[in-house]
Amino acid sequence: MSTSKKILMIVSNPTVSPVTSWPIGFWWAELSHAYEVFANEGYDIQIASPNGGKLEADGYSDPEDESGYSVQDTISLVFKNDPAKMKLIEDTPALSDINPSHYDALFVVGGQGPMVTMIDDKGVHDFVATFYESGKVTAAVCHGTCILLKTQLSNGDLLVKGKRWTGFANSEEEYAEQAIGQKIQPFWIETEARKLPDTQFEVAGALEEHAIRDGNLITGQQQVSATAAAREVIAALS
Repeated sequence: MSTSKKILMIVSNPTVSPVTSWPIGFWWAELSHAYEVFANEGYDIQIASPNGGKLEADGYSDPEDESGYSVQDTISLVFKNDPAKMKLIEDTPALSDINPSHYDALFVVGGQGPMVTMIDDKGVHDFVATFYESGKVTAAVCHGTCILLKTQLSNGDLLVKGKRWTGFANSEEEYAEQAIGQKIQPFWIETEARKLPDTQFEVAGALEEHAIRDGNLITGQQQVSATAAAREVIAALS
């Protein structure tokens, strides 16, 4: 029987953006870079999604996308060329079929998808809240942190009440919109987070590595911070 730590990575199902009409899903670097950190530590890693099934990445995050936006992401390219790893995202189990007691930590991957598929998914919120209330390490990065705007604990409080945390910054939304030349997201996480009482949302500069650990809650600002957030998970498990 394996005694290594077990990590559950929760990844958005593919959908279509109501703003851009693009197919959207997860961001490659946030999955592959964190996966590499956990794998190098010898952890067992399970990738699941809210509804199960095949996952799709945001085009701009694909190192082989014709846009060239992520062409330098060699870690994701190695993942894509590994059939065993790709099998993990070709038929994911649904979150409802996952027993949270089997895992030591969870890691919510971002991308454009969560802003549509997870923001109002009470099943995801409840799973994350239950996991956190069991005293386990709970992490989210980039747009995956949108769930923390609405995830409530069993007492009705937001999970982030009294917590320091981060997520995709307004400065980064502005950068992305200027780069693409149009509105992208249905809302901005930082704007909504700053409306919440009794919580401390903190960001670094645009596209700077920034991860925060506050107790068992770990958050990373954006894709550049996926590795840092994964290392904070390892530190917390140690």
